[in-house]
Amino acid sequence: MACSSPPHVVEDLRPFLQLFSDGSVIRFPDPLPPPSPPPDQPVVEWKDVVYDASHKLKLRMYKPANASSGKKLPVLVYFHGGGYILGSFEKPNFHACCLRLAGELPAVVLSVDYRLAPEHRLPTAFDDAETALCWVRGQAAAGEKADPWLAESADFGRAFLCGDSAGGNIVHHMAVRAGLGSLSLDPVRVAGCAMLCLMFGGVPEYDQLWRLALPIGSTTKSQDDPLANPFAPGSPALDDVVLPPMLVLAAGRDKQRGSTLDYVARLKAMGKPVELVEFEE
Repeated sequence: MACSSPPHVVEDLRPFLQLFSDGSVIRFPDPLPPPSPPPDQPVVEWKDVVYDASHKLKLRMYKPANASSGKKLPVLVYFHGGGYILGSFEKPNFHACCLRLAGELPAVVLSVDYRLAPEHRLPTAFDDAETALCWVRGQAAAGEKADPWLAESADFGRAFLCGDSAGGNIVHHMAVRAGLGSLSLDPVRVAGCAMLCLMFGGVPEYDQLWRLALPIGSTTKSQDDPLANPFAPGSPALDDVVLPPMLVLAAGRDKQRGSTLDYVARLKAMGKPVELVEFEE
């Protein structure tokens, strides 16, 4: 009787995760301490809602506690970062971020979970994001029959897409799908996009992340893969794509800063409505 050898580590990304030869994954607890809330943070209510029962996917909905005053608020759909391999709306820093966004903007914030690589490689995260936006579209069309929080407080004519790191890349792909017409969002109107510290291919420090996120068997370098680089061969030509106004944030110490600045410069050269905000740190 042949003896099988135990699974061994094929990708070691400690302190975050390990991928084993049998496809199993171990994710380690978040090494970062939870952030402290700012003083006088407005009171925000939140709850979890299923948007895709077939894949057991949820989003976390936030609204200011005083949102029932009758005034409709903009809707911000948020996609978390984590290199496509980590993260959830439950992660303390993402949760804290959305609490602040909902309370200080103010806005109705929908923080979307999506399936992670390497168990579910790209384009799964993009497809889950599209499913979430279709759920939002259905809520907008439902009017008074929508989720009570949304029916009461959401202004779907002022919707915004927001994401950090890999989530920013998701925002780009959703804006392009909508601009090309492959993703119909009517009656939702996307009034703008905000992308923080974008994660694109071509940065050597992130090669291991991309090996885990890109499809199995992919021999294309991340800078040449349209899933990772919006200007790679095979990516949609953006010259004639109508994009909403975009706000892009770049941090001075972010290893992705160069690719972020290149992204903004290329969009500006096409005449797209994009604004860059740079931070020193």
